[in-house]
Amino acid sequence: MIARLRGTVSARTAAGLVLDVGGVGYLVAATPRVAARVGEEATVETYLHVREDALQLYGFASAEERELFELLLGVSGVGPKVALAIVSGSPSAELRRAIAREDTARFEAIPGIGRKTAQRVVLELREKKTIPGGAGTAGDAVTARDALVELGWSLLDAESALVGVDVALPIEEQVRLALRKAA
Repeated sequence: MIARLRGTVSARTAAGLVLDVGGVGYLVAATPRVAARVGEEATVETYLHVREDALQLYGFASAEERELFELLLGVSGVGPKVALAIVSGSPSAELRRAIAREDTARFEAIPGIGRKTAQRVVLELREKKTIPGGAGTAGDAVTARDALVELGWSLLDAESALVGVDVALPIEEQVRLALRKAA
């Protein structure tokens, strides 16, 4: 599996972008946040999709985007092109909120996503409760980390701010202490 590439984005093509890594050009179908870096050095999180007749690299600006892409591939009827369109359509945090709120209209607004596909995405991912940065697999319990992420913090910053905070405290108090610690 090719999980990450670092190199120069040398060109954009109809099929994606070409990432030059040590003199080898990798063709990567990528999100707009990655594709906008033509001529720049870039680190691209990747997913290698293997089919009988092809190997296709998909590129993402963050590991969180890639994780959401992989979850989308597990939804029936969603292939890599549709999953890439969904991940490209909005920031990951916005998509997580849409899934949590069962907002199918958010997905229907993405070109190429119809009503039935949007409903399947929301239903199947909501049932899994494994949305990156979301509520996790510990049931429906909201954690202090989730609250900080909803406030716009990155997952890493939220977890760092919560180091040393007593998990036995009420969530509101944990969030208050994390906010105070970060100030």
